[in-house]
Amino acid sequence: MSVAVELIGGVAAVITTLCWVPQAIKVIRTRDTRSLSLVMYVMLAVGIVLWLVYGLLIVSWPLIGANLVTLVLVGIILGMKLRFG
Repeated sequence: MSVAVELIGGVAAVITTLCWVPQAIKVIRTRDTRSLSLVMYVMLAVGIVLWLVYGLLIVSWPLIGANLVTLVLVGIILGMKLRFG
């Protein structure tokens, strides 16, 4: 794979991963998860795990790194949703 393709994938991975930071910070600070959909976050977490497995199978570091970090952020939000409703 070319360096340009990997760079595009890396930039996309960073942007889509960092988009979860504000939501995670807000949920951690306020503990307010009433407006968050439990079903959506469970589905998202399952999808992220599958993308992570796919990234591992094809050895794509942008996919692996982005999905590991995203899984942690979404896992925090999901955990707070389960704990605080």
